[in-house]
Amino acid sequence: MRMENHQRCEFILGGQRSGKSRCGERRAADWLAGAPGRRAVLLATALAGDGEMRERIERHRLDRLERVPAMATDEDCLDLAAALRRHAAPDTLVLVDCLTLWTTRWLMPLEGEPADATRWQAACDALAAALQQAPGPVVLVSNEIGLGLAPLSREARHFVDALGRLHQQVAAVCARVTLMVAGLEMAVRR
Repeated sequence: MRMENHQRCEFILGGQRSGKSRCGERRAADWLAGAPGRRAVLLATALAGDGEMRERIERHRLDRLERVPAMATDEDCLDLAAALRRHAAPDTLVLVDCLTLWTTRWLMPLEGEPADATRWQAACDALAAALQQAPGPVVLVSNEIGLGLAPLSREARHFVDALGRLHQQVAAVCARVTLMVAGLEMAVRR
């Protein structure tokens, strides 16, 4: 099934600490400043499984509050398609941060069994459909992890492959794709 690009959808990829989350936040801040009555909401996918991750999440919250104080947050979004449908509106920019952690929660959960291939693909398909149907702008952030050596473990290879396929599916429905390198934006598709 061929999907059309959502003209107001952007996909931001980059390595860890490349500036991709900050770029997404800039998109939200610019959106909010563009006209009165606009809203922005972050769909956060991280889950604090240990103390270090709790600290990271809290640091991200504080940084976001400083940079984009008017942006609301919906945390712990495992069903991204439903969360996107719930928040998407013509006057609302939805920022999804990030697809890497969302994939981790589906395929390498802290508790319970990982999703099988059918359930995982259904979640990816539902997200792609929700992106196409969103009536307002959507910005998605994810780590580009497929540029290095092939992982040694079967589980890690499966994860890298699944994330790469998700990236391709999301990029196919986004009109804009941006690669972040050392805090610099590189337009992949504009």
